[in-house]
Amino acid sequence: MNIDQAKEEVKNAVRAYLSKDEAGQYEIPVERQRPILLMGPPGIGKTAIMEQIAHDLGINLVAYTITHHTRQSAIGLPKISTRTFGGKEYSVTEYTMSEIVASVYDQIEKSGVKEGILFLDEINCVSETLAPTMLQFLQYKTFGSHKIPDGFIIVTAGNPARFNKSVRDFDIVTLDRVRQINIEEDFDAWKDYAYKASIHGAILAYLEIKKDNFYSIKTDVDGRSFVTARGWEDLSRVMKVHEKLGIVIDENLCGQYLQNTEIARDFATYYELYLRYNQVYRIPDILEGRFPEDKEGLRKGSFDEKLSVIGLLTDALMGEFRDYARQQAVQKQLFETIKAVAAEGASKAAECAETSAGGELAARQAALLDEVKNKKDAGMIDRDSEKNILLAVEAIGECIKVLTEGGLNGASWEQQLAEAKKWFTKREDSRQEAIRRTGEHLSNSFTFLEEVFGDSEALTGSQEMVIFLTELSSAYHSLKFVRETGNEAYYKYNKLLLLSDRKQELKEMAQQLVF
Repeated sequence: MNIDQAKEEVKNAVRAYLSKDEAGQYEIPVERQRPILLMGPPGIGKTAIMEQIAHDLGINLVAYTITHHTRQSAIGLPKISTRTFGGKEYSVTEYTMSEIVASVYDQIEKSGVKEGILFLDEINCVSETLAPTMLQFLQYKTFGSHKIPDGFIIVTAGNPARFNKSVRDFDIVTLDRVRQINIEEDFDAWKDYAYKASIHGAILAYLEIKKDNFYSIKTDVDGRSFVTARGWEDLSRVMKVHEKLGIVIDENLCGQYLQNTEIARDFATYYELYLRYNQVYRIPDILEGRFPEDKEGLRKGSFDEKLSVIGLLTDALMGEFRDYARQQAVQKQLFETIKAVAAEGASKAAECAETSAGGELAARQAALLDEVKNKKDAGMIDRDSEKNILLAVEAIGECIKVLTEGGLNGASWEQQLAEAKKWFTKREDSRQEAIRRTGEHLSNSFTFLEEVFGDSEALTGSQEMVIFLTELSSAYHSLKFVRETGNEAYYKYNKLLLLSDRKQELKEMAQQLVF
């Protein structure tokens, strides 16, 4: 299965394992909760989906690469203690708590959540001295004499032998005690994640044209070369920073992440072309409804060029869709904060206690910062959620500044609260205007593709329109925007696409009846 399907399998397994009956006992007894073994090529996102599952379910995640551990750190260090048997004292060897088990308990203390996932990567590449310990761990969920606490689900991952010389085969006895999920690289499945993770548009456009270059591991006379999903994502991050700083993105940089000379060179060449297409076709102008005069040149251009322009349009729109989701989350946090301040102020006013809206806002701001810090320390917040709260904290600071520097420092609580509400409404009006502009940009994109690639013989208009619509219909943020704000152009072409699919289905049925 692909990585997306594997994520759902693991997520469902964790939910089932953590399900309890009316007596508060786990529906599946702990000893029958088989550890999950993910087997697949390196760098396809096995660790990333563990983080997503933990955040989705609101549980802990403790992750280790087991090859970094020795037998001592895994099972603990020996110590001499005294035990009494039959009235006589004996010196016996015991072990300190395993570093791994201790980290699980430490995570529970940090988060206050007793359930979670213990994820051990490269499980089948452990050293010879640690191998028996790992087999015991998979069978009995213990490291030495220390047991993983109930409520923690064990998920492990390994690479098939063709990717790693250090791989050790598990025996049948061990494999019969785990749930093995085999994963294969799949660009289309990764693309869904890529849109949500804001992978650079040039990478997505390039891989749409050359899907075979998404994942590659080869060994020849020149040695081993490889390109992985992890490499593409890390390259994407550094590309965006380089673009902000005005630093050149060239073959040398690409080769540091894509460790296949041919693919790195090919992508670097494509990136230059991608930038040129952006300048020639002026994507911001297209979004505003100002289309290039030479539509015929694009219509007659190569398929790669068409895909690149569609990729540029999609990337620009996805950026706006992500901004919509982020501003929505920030504004929701601000609304809840101001509402809480109003309620607190009313309560204190009833008690004849001194208060100010600005002071209450500052207290809420500090509380949000503490919340983010505690969740981050406990690993219970993802990067996007953290950023949303930090942006809300920054916005609250702007509101406090308005109240303190706008001649309202000594004003009554009611006056300050009214000003805070006015400030919030102004932000909301600006957000609604941004939503309107994004909707126009989406509609203009459909109009542009119809004018350039319109095909009267095709029900949906053109092959290019189908590609564009398919991309929008498979990405989280675009679907969220359309579902929550609406867009007539999207509905129109989506309906045509559905009709086209139905028309093709009926045609195939008719051919079967005839022949």
